[in-house]
Amino acid sequence: MSLKEDINNDLKTALLGGDRFKGEVLRGLKSVILDEEVKQNKRDTGLDDTTIEQLIAREVKKRADSATQYEAAGRPELSEAEHKESAVIEAYLPAQVSEDEINIAIKQAMSDLGVTSMAGMGQVIGAVKQKFGTSADGALVAQLVKTALQ
Repeated sequence: MSLKEDINNDLKTALLGGDRFKGEVLRGLKSVILDEEVKQNKRDTGLDDTTIEQLIAREVKKRADSATQYEAAGRPELSEAEHKESAVIEAYLPAQVSEDEINIAIKQAMSDLGVTSMAGMGQVIGAVKQKFGTSADGALVAQLVKTALQ
């Protein structure tokens, strides 16, 4: 079953079960997917799961950024709502890899690419992101690569 079908089924279950919050969050996520299908002219065929995972990761990041801004503005109730939405959406992402696994991949990428200075940071980040995709947080990867190259 595709990721889009999982989201649709969970949306139906949430609405039939009376979980309005989850239903609204999934409805918004479904809208983001539909919008991207229209942009890519793939409305009839639909998007593949990898593209949908990227969209979901982008939505999670948006909510994390919003939560941070709400916290800085002294609005914890709005920040909490963003965190709750993020938790619902994150359930559709693959399990995140550990820092240890990322560090191993960084060392491997550095040796494969022959990178020893900060000038090659982008290459290493790209290689690690390609290996893990949405299973690794980009900000964490960048931070660990920077630490490894210093």
